[in-house]
Order: sequence, then C-alpha cells, then structure tokens
Amino acid sequence: MGLIHLEEMEFYAFHGLYKGEQTAGSKFLVNLTVETSLKEPAITDCLSNAVDYRMLYDAVKQAMSVKSKMLEHVAVRIIASVHKCFPKLKSITVKVSKINPSIEGKIKCVSISMTRKGGKILY
Repeated sequence: MGLIHLEEMEFYAFHGLYKGEQTAGSKFLVNLTVETSLKEPAITDCLSNAVDYRMLYDAVKQAMSVKSKMLEHVAVRIIASVHKCFPKLKSITVKVSKINPSIEGKIKCVSISMTRKGGKILY
C-alpha cells in the first residue's frame, strides 16, 4: 500500500456560520491523502492502473463549491465525493483549513481533519 497526497489545494468558498462569511467568502486550503496500492502503476507506468490525481482534485473542487456552515460538513462531503470516484481506496483523509477565520485575535487558520477507513468515517 502507498499514499497519494494532494497538498494545499486552494479554494475561495463561502463556508461559514455567519452571514458575512457566507456572502464575502474566504480562502480555504485542503489537504487530501488517500491510501491505495501503487504497485500496478509503478510497474506498468500506465494511468489506467492508477488513481488519477486530476479526478481526486475535481472531486474536492466539486465538494468545496457547495456552501456549508461547518468545516466538518465540508470534510464529510469531500470524503463522500472522493469515495464515489474511487470506492476501492483503503483510506481517505482530508484536512480543511479556513484562512483568517472570524475569530478575534491573531490566528492564521483553523483546521479540521477527518478520515474514512474500512467503510467508516472516523469522526
């Protein structure tokens, strides 16, 4: 088994609990790690035997385009979208970070991480 990482995918989206967040939007970073066998693509050098990184990105992009109040909801939707494209993945881990969240004080971002392993989401 091996891991594929898509790191710091950047999206501008309208997720947030407060009206201002939902109308003005904010920048989000998403990290995705999937566990799968890398043996066949390593041997054959053929995309048809591999998990297509572009399809992973597109699954995340589609999930990020749907407005949510909570980052946890966004993460579950990303996991479901990736799982729909690649149901045989051994695990899917996503980290969603909201840059400059609506918190008084100096804070770079707030993040949540969630994993789906063996058919179950680990909350």
